[in-house]
Amino acid sequence: MPQVMEFKLPDLGEGLTEAEIVRWLVAVGDVVAIDQPVVEVETAKAMVEVPCPYGGVVTARFGEEGTELPVGAPLITVAVGAGADEAVEPEDSGSGNVLVGYGTDHSRTARRRRVRPGSAAPAAAAPTPAPAAVVTGPVATSPVATGPVAVISPLVRKLARDHGIDLRALRGSGPEGLILRADVEAARRAPEQAPVTAPAAAAAPEGERVPLKGLRGVVAEKLSRSRREIPDATCWVDADATELMAARAAMNAVGGPKISVLALLARICTAALAKYPELNSTVDLAANEIVRLPSVHLGFAAQTERGLVVPVVRDAQTRNPESLSAEFARLTEVARAGKLAPADLTGGTFTLNNYGVFGVDGSTPIINHPEAAMLGVGRIMAKPWVHRGELAVRQVVQLSLTFDHRVCDGGTAGGFLRYVADCVESPAVLLRTL
Repeated sequence: MPQVMEFKLPDLGEGLTEAEIVRWLVAVGDVVAIDQPVVEVETAKAMVEVPCPYGGVVTARFGEEGTELPVGAPLITVAVGAGADEAVEPEDSGSGNVLVGYGTDHSRTARRRRVRPGSAAPAAAAPTPAPAAVVTGPVATSPVATGPVAVISPLVRKLARDHGIDLRALRGSGPEGLILRADVEAARRAPEQAPVTAPAAAAAPEGERVPLKGLRGVVAEKLSRSRREIPDATCWVDADATELMAARAAMNAVGGPKISVLALLARICTAALAKYPELNSTVDLAANEIVRLPSVHLGFAAQTERGLVVPVVRDAQTRNPESLSAEFARLTEVARAGKLAPADLTGGTFTLNNYGVFGVDGSTPIINHPEAAMLGVGRIMAKPWVHRGELAVRQVVQLSLTFDHRVCDGGTAGGFLRYVADCVESPAVLLRTL
């Protein structure tokens, strides 16, 4: 007899607690191979194809496209050994390949064996029964007098609290009565539902309501945490970028891959961080320590249809301008396609924010928690400037540095920013550090 295995939405890491089903890649009755992608989901950070660690026949799917599921909720059930060439021994619980791009559980090694015709599957504990029908959405709510509230996601609790919905009055549509976001949304929309709400001090004006969810919600929480925890300060300086732009034009005139302005600024940043390592650090509140980091993993702001994301260039201090240009271009293309993996968006130690592409001169950016500093770059434009004692039209840019005042004082921050400005004004200064 085939053994029915239940595959649940795996832990996506980085504090992500739920994902939305974008597209099913298999249907009930399909035969799937071990580690074959079965569904495409969208988290707050990326679109991800989720592979199933079991091989066999799909007996049920949970959730329609557009449904949000919490981590740990069932995705599909698979009859292992039914219509498949391979079966996974039950004690191995599948391939261990939980999610492409999120790492594999190496604590157990999966062992597979070919099932010969007429042979029986290995003995195991009682199999998990297949559900009677595909779960398609929330079920009708009804009061529940007693018993614990089955809620995993803190976002679901917050949503219910914000709308004055008593979770004890809901019956969840998830496994074993788990209350999902869809259940709370359904209760909020149901005309017969009369949730207890806190009395409003005054009538709020009507207007369009945009949920703080997905990428926007993650950004909001990250920036709020930065403001709560980091005592930041900002300093800025105008710099004459004429020589930098001339150097870039000369580099691109000799042929080969083009060098971007962002790549030159990134190379200047890594040189400056080598001189002022205090700014390539993080604060460990639990240990009450400043941790100075050995490598520069440089984040940069990229605008996409889903919003602003910050991909990370690993070991930027080891790259030359040509390599930096290529990596910036690659990550930007992947970001705009919505295919960045969580590893591409995490682990940054310093951020370079080129807001000049939006046609603005200056900004006081919020630090990308848990980093200690961010360099902002305004637009480079022709302005009157005193050059060699005479008034001239030069290419001028405003540079701003927002830094965590716990990791250094103003003298260090000012020294870093002045070094960056000196390299922008005279790129030959950078040659001393190469």
